[in-house]
Amino acid sequence: MGGMTESTGSTNGSVPAWEQRFRAPRVSLPDWAEDAPDRALFVSNATGTYELYAWDRSTGEQRQVTDRPNGTTDGVLTPDGEAVWWFDDTDGDEFGVWMRQPFHARGAGAVDEPAAPGLGPSYPAGLAIGRDGTAVIGRSTDEDGTTVHVVRPGAAPVEIYRHRESAGVGDLSHDGSLIALEHTEHGDAMHSALRVVRPDGTTVAELDDTEGGTKELGLVVLGFAPVAGDTRLLVGHQRRGRWEPMIWDPVAGTETDLAIDLPGDVGAEWYADGSALLVEHGFEARSELWRYEPVAADGDLVRVETPAGSVSGATARPDGTVEYLWSSAAEPPVVRSTTGAVVLDPPGAKAPASVPVEDVWVDGPGGRIHALVQRPAGPGQGPFPTVFEIHGGPTWHDSDAFAAGPAAWVDHGYAVVRVNYRGSTGYGRAWTDALKHRVGLIELEDIAAVREWAVKSGLADPAKLVLAGGSWGGYLTLLGLGTQPGDWAVGLAAVPVADYVTAYHDEMEALKAMDRTLLGGTPEEVPDRFEASSPLTYVDAVRAPVYISAGVNDPRCPIRQVENYVDRLKGRDAVHEVYRYDAGHGSLVVEERIKQVRLELDFARRHLGGPAEDA
Repeated sequence: MGGMTESTGSTNGSVPAWEQRFRAPRVSLPDWAEDAPDRALFVSNATGTYELYAWDRSTGEQRQVTDRPNGTTDGVLTPDGEAVWWFDDTDGDEFGVWMRQPFHARGAGAVDEPAAPGLGPSYPAGLAIGRDGTAVIGRSTDEDGTTVHVVRPGAAPVEIYRHRESAGVGDLSHDGSLIALEHTEHGDAMHSALRVVRPDGTTVAELDDTEGGTKELGLVVLGFAPVAGDTRLLVGHQRRGRWEPMIWDPVAGTETDLAIDLPGDVGAEWYADGSALLVEHGFEARSELWRYEPVAADGDLVRVETPAGSVSGATARPDGTVEYLWSSAAEPPVVRSTTGAVVLDPPGAKAPASVPVEDVWVDGPGGRIHALVQRPAGPGQGPFPTVFEIHGGPTWHDSDAFAAGPAAWVDHGYAVVRVNYRGSTGYGRAWTDALKHRVGLIELEDIAAVREWAVKSGLADPAKLVLAGGSWGGYLTLLGLGTQPGDWAVGLAAVPVADYVTAYHDEMEALKAMDRTLLGGTPEEVPDRFEASSPLTYVDAVRAPVYISAGVNDPRCPIRQVENYVDRLKGRDAVHEVYRYDAGHGSLVVEERIKQVRLELDFARRHLGGPAEDA
């Protein structure tokens, strides 16, 4: 791989820039307590592991709430800000219980206690906490499917919902009298219906755009109005071919359409006084913010100024200011306010910048495909050794946002191409819902079209193409290596689906439901579809060297099905390496993440040629 050098160099002595990006302290957008907005909760990697932190904004004091070997990211503040609830699983297996800790815990007072002692371990399926201490807890287990429980202080949990199909807690009204649930009782795990119930489980109203599963339109809970006595519920719907909000009052039985004329997917949340909505608009891999006042005659839509790039979270504070987490492919993330201030600036070295993305549109078998391209800095225009970094999900999308992994490849002289294949979000409902029955094969058709463009345009060296990805991206990597064996020189698959039938039987129940929706049934009901979509079916056709990394506690892409695939590679002496680590679906430990990227870089170097690591 002649001429490969680090384009950005090192800005911290001998530590390469790509490692600095992973180690640089980061923070999430702080969540604030509804009735105590100076009390906030955020996630940070400041200790080298992603953990929860409490922040008293009135004093500036910050305190680490959780401290576990494999990290913690799931937590919520009670409305009064007096306590933090956090989810306690085992080494990333996502199966556990909610714990509670006082917000201002000190010394021995920092002892955690079970938040709902009457409930056993489960996969989480939503949580809402009321002002009187009542909690609504969603749970999912292989044995029971989804259950929802109301837990009042000092009382035993009361089950108010049960169904085999996936469901979850959406929100609890301001006065605690209404509970919004999302469910897929109709059997379509990609498109939820809504039910609003009383705390005793009595149904108040239903909203179902699937027409019993015969119509592919989904609904999502965005939140009850944050005002006492207000029963309005903000709901996301797909009735006009994209996600957009409306207001549903389940008590009055009214629906209010919102005149938000924006081309992409639109989400929203309430301002603190319920008078306006903070609108998040995602379109073609970028996002922006707007303020919308539904009380105006035709709705008043006003731009909330943010830089070009991606807003990965935003919240409207009680004083009307907006705080948001922003980044671009070139610029590291920062939490900003519409006042112009940096809201939360972690101490320590800052992440080095990377290179911006270029937008590419390629004609494909299902329509125009959007891809994001990053080239190594410098005068050379290619062809470059090129990594196709495939996103997971599958209903997700790559965006113009900062990502340390792709930046590491660019530093080492690779071009990086990220493809928003059919199934990706942000391009309309039809593009996302195209991912049915020919699962995996559809996405790979789009990836192949972009690969052809990359070679013909002179960007990519056809002899040095790397197919890589994690989760669903790891699945597509293994499937692509087997179905497109002449197209790829190296494959790098992280936490992949490798044997689809075994993965189905071993994975968590909610993912079983998603697979039944995607493929049209179980492996026993539609065996041909599972066979056609399983990387194991094509493993003997794989010619490229394969690197696989997998978490031994992964409930989403379980380890047994990975081992089945590896055994088949071993059986024919195929060139491969496997790295197993003690975590779940990825790692929250910074040094572990760096180790995995280093192993991938080294594997590619050894099989494609090029300079030594960080030369």
